[in-house]
Amino acid sequence: MTECSTQFDLFPFVSKPVVARCDGGALTSDAGVALLAMLDRRLGLSKRLARCLTDARDPARVRHQVAELLRQRIYQIACGYEDCNDADSLRADPVLKLAVGRLPSEDDLASQPTLSRLENVVSARELLAMGEQLVAHYCERHAQAPPRTIILDADATDDECHGHQQLSFFHGFYNEHCYLPLLVFAQAEGVGEQELLAAVLRAGNVHAGHKAMAVLKRIMQRLRSAFPTCRMLLRGDSGLALPEVYDGCERLKVPYIISLAKNPRLLKLAEPWLERARAQCAQTGETAQVFGEFSYAAESWPHPRRVIVKAEVMAKGDNPRFVVTSLPASELDAEAIYTVYRQRGDPENRIKELKVDLRADRLSCHRFLANQFRLLLHAAAYLLMQAMRAALAGTELARAQVGTLRLRLLKVGARVVESCRRICLHLPTAYPWPKLWHHLIAWARAGPA
Repeated sequence: MTECSTQFDLFPFVSKPVVARCDGGALTSDAGVALLAMLDRRLGLSKRLARCLTDARDPARVRHQVAELLRQRIYQIACGYEDCNDADSLRADPVLKLAVGRLPSEDDLASQPTLSRLENVVSARELLAMGEQLVAHYCERHAQAPPRTIILDADATDDECHGHQQLSFFHGFYNEHCYLPLLVFAQAEGVGEQELLAAVLRAGNVHAGHKAMAVLKRIMQRLRSAFPTCRMLLRGDSGLALPEVYDGCERLKVPYIISLAKNPRLLKLAEPWLERARAQCAQTGETAQVFGEFSYAAESWPHPRRVIVKAEVMAKGDNPRFVVTSLPASELDAEAIYTVYRQRGDPENRIKELKVDLRADRLSCHRFLANQFRLLLHAAAYLLMQAMRAALAGTELARAQVGTLRLRLLKVGARVVESCRRICLHLPTAYPWPKLWHHLIAWARAGPA
């Protein structure tokens, strides 16, 4: 990197002047991306995704391999640089080059136009293959200790659009022009957090449950093939309250717990439990909850199903909630069923991380397929950050948000010195979390995840 001796006179401190000079040498503000690259190499995630893409370029003219382009983009997203434009200022960063697989002294990484061209040549078939690799990644991570139960959480979220993106439409519920991605998470019972399994982009004018069962069916079949003795449970909000979801799960013998929107018939059936809750609230002056259940069949249902009611009465009035389930009463009673449903609040936090900390809603390409590709890159960055959090089990950052992990472990200033024998990252002497670096490096060197 070119050094500059430009000096800036700042302000006096006590009796000494304070100046700034552009002569620090090869510096980076994201030294922790080297940790991320080590995790990626152990997991093999970017390598998996790169194998899904066909490179039709003339090999004699290729300067940036597809795997390098994917790593560059995914690592930039993880470090907080969600736009392709950021590549123009980061392509010479010495540690980002190391993470992608180049020496600091070698050619710079790809520029924005190169990355944008990649986004716009990926086909629908390749995108489907990339999506399947997210599930394959999950299966391999848990192959050594197959889970006995997996809870699947599926939810829709809005990605607001500000341009002329294909298939972005106005959505009345969100009151904006948007896309409506479907996100699917899986949690092995009693093991860690929900892990992202699918991120499927959909048009902005569809129902929240649009094509949800088609996505879930592929995932369920893949999980059942990998873990034959594992039991699965689908959990979702009222966006999944569709006959095709109930029928699909029943055909696949996958039990479900799904929220039901209130209607006059449900409220009438729930009245006995609401009366008991009102009496308790009047007696104690505090919020009362009474759980009950009944058999119910909407007009579009071929047969009655078990519906759980949480009859809640607060000082402000009645607040009933309903869920439909295929689990029998002999397995879980009404309150236990609703307790399991209520735990779906944690996937909401995962979606918040994905959108707020990793800006997965930055889908500003014109082509719909290009935006699906972007969504998958953000999903890959999130999986790496989830793996980092899992590797930090037992430390102070074991439950840290993605934004906190980035701030403390990735956004680290360092001076990079390359000699004929080695490359040394000189971290600040006062850096407060070197033990966490040791912890992550030991995990990454332990072998296949």
